[in-house]
Amino acid sequence: MKQQEKALEGKVAIVTGAGRGIGKAIALAYANAGASLCCAARSVEEIAETVRLINDDGGRALAIEMDVTKLDSVMQSFERTVDYFGGIDILVINAGGNYDRRIVEHSIPDDWRMTLEVNLFGAYNCAHVAIPYLKRRGGGKIITIGSGLGHRGHEGGSAYSCSKAGLWMLTRVLAQELWQYKISVNELIPGPVKTSIDADFTTLQRTVFETESEWTKTPEDVVPLALFLAAQPEIGPTAQSFSLMRRDN
Repeated sequence: MKQQEKALEGKVAIVTGAGRGIGKAIALAYANAGASLCCAARSVEEIAETVRLINDDGGRALAIEMDVTKLDSVMQSFERTVDYFGGIDILVINAGGNYDRRIVEHSIPDDWRMTLEVNLFGAYNCAHVAIPYLKRRGGGKIITIGSGLGHRGHEGGSAYSCSKAGLWMLTRVLAQELWQYKISVNELIPGPVKTSIDADFTTLQRTVFETESEWTKTPEDVVPLALFLAAQPEIGPTAQSFSLMRRDN
């Protein structure tokens, strides 16, 4: 009996922030589904471990140090991926950060700006560089990792909320620009996820979790939806926001 083809067999995926948390879980799952992976992040040791796990399990993966806020770094990383694997089919824009958790009055401008640099400008850099490669393949998927705070905001979270609101709008605009090339662009909202970054919850995070009666998930809980979006047909949903939160955002 012929072995059933894996959902992402023959695809090449780039996952940013693949060294830990949600990015690592998605990278491992995509590799298990048959995709070849470029695991990109600033943390060399962490992405090397993700790649080791994939390769030891019989998959194909490449670790590339990349800073999403630097366009040259993104360009070089994507070029290396294409040289190594032959193309790009899936881009998961996951790398992110929250560097200012203060109310606007007491915020630190450089930290506020850095949050937007990583979450919004970093996403722009990745999409900007990826689009020509996706077009060459005749289609593809861009999945942005958003946040409910980008749809409704919260006091003390202006930088993060504004960056994620911008990411959601970028997702919608990209979808409008790319649908004719069979490139779908969707947002995945994980809701609260317990990762190493969130080991010490801030007052903002605790407040959001409690007021929304929301459960805290593991990175692995995000995997089924990430797989679903990556495995959709070439003329599938686009410009949509898919949420794992318990209520609409």
